[in-house]
Amino acid sequence: MAHSIFDLFKIGIGPSSSHTVGPMIAANRFIATLKQQDMLIHTTRVRIDLYGSLALTGRGHATDSACILGLMGETPSEINPDNITPYFERVKANSELILAGQRPIDFNISNDLRFNFKQTLPQHANGLQFCAYDQHHNVMLTRRYFSVGGGFVQDETEIEQAQGQSIVKLPYAYNSARELLKYCQQDQKSIAQITLDNELELGSHDITAKLLNIWQVMANCIERGIKTPGILPGSLKLKRRAYHMHQHLIDNADSNKVDSIDWLNLFAMATNEENAAGSRVVTAPTNGAAGVIPAVLAWYLKFHSDDDEKAIVEFLATAAAIGLLYHRNASISAAEVGCQGEIGVACSMAAAGLAAVMGGTPLQVENAAEIGMEHNLGLTCDPIDGLVQVPCIERNTMGALKAINASKLALQNDGSHHVHLDDVIATMHQTGLDMMSKYKETSLGGLAINVVAC
Repeated sequence: MAHSIFDLFKIGIGPSSSHTVGPMIAANRFIATLKQQDMLIHTTRVRIDLYGSLALTGRGHATDSACILGLMGETPSEINPDNITPYFERVKANSELILAGQRPIDFNISNDLRFNFKQTLPQHANGLQFCAYDQHHNVMLTRRYFSVGGGFVQDETEIEQAQGQSIVKLPYAYNSARELLKYCQQDQKSIAQITLDNELELGSHDITAKLLNIWQVMANCIERGIKTPGILPGSLKLKRRAYHMHQHLIDNADSNKVDSIDWLNLFAMATNEENAAGSRVVTAPTNGAAGVIPAVLAWYLKFHSDDDEKAIVEFLATAAAIGLLYHRNASISAAEVGCQGEIGVACSMAAAGLAAVMGGTPLQVENAAEIGMEHNLGLTCDPIDGLVQVPCIERNTMGALKAINASKLALQNDGSHHVHLDDVIATMHQTGLDMMSKYKETSLGGLAINVVAC
């Protein structure tokens, strides 16, 4: 169970939190176990098996390179994105990797990295297994992990534990939006204040500085996307658009051809083109939806803010409170519930954050979050050729636009509304469970089969 703001907002690399960041973290955990059990020095080979969605869209999501780099000791938050391709190509050419950055072992990608396209592990659609062998080809250690969305990873024991159990004691321990709102009313605090109080109890230090750093990574990502022309990697040969969109905005700055929504679209497009290129992004709450929250916050800072630091902290803390509810009571994994768990959740989080910084009451903030998800229910995940590009990049612009409108609708009301956020979260979860698997990040349905990839 996630509790912290920084469980949801993690600095990593593209293109996918569940298919890139998660597998790299799983590989990190595996080598940590090898070290703990004094097996690293005896390991001569490691085999990786990918299952379900990780197998079906793994190549397009860079799952293969993520696993290999993770075994080499690289981490999502620290690796230089410019080194990913050279490192991977070196392993491929030499059939050798440096396990944990310490021990050279044989690694033949064709034999030691297996895509099990027709097999899904029962615990979760995103399953992977690592197996370590000694010099006599005996199995020393086998571990299965599950990338459950947003860069969260669980092993077999963790994923089978009862949901909701926690030993963490918080001043405001809530399991639902109704309980959260009750605390807000009881102590006359905002949702952001409740979240920050809990964060202090979790032992976080310099929370404001950390949140400002998260925003700086988001802002840097937008800036890189704006400045970078060219073609995105992958079979689609998709042309980057943010660079030219920005030039158009600058060229027409003094005309009536530009409004603030054009900038919103630019911010979202720039972020997710960078994600598609495997660059540094913030998982918010996933990589496929990484552009929604930065775009809405950047839009607010550019056109409405009179205190940027205060707005950044309040926006992100409020958004995180909403995201934690989805993570607890539903899912942020497209492989589990479709894109409603990624773009839908990001839209809901951004709508809440925007309503908060625009002066909304807790009831209005909750209403904004509810509207943001209600009109993303049933959204499928069907990336063409398994790449986080089409329809993913444009979908971030639509999620950001919906978030602004959801916030506006909520702020035009007094906070009273018919559908509660808890009910829409439950509906999203049930809709995801009912959704056919071919629409849940497998590239076996929808646009992925009706549009020719190349």
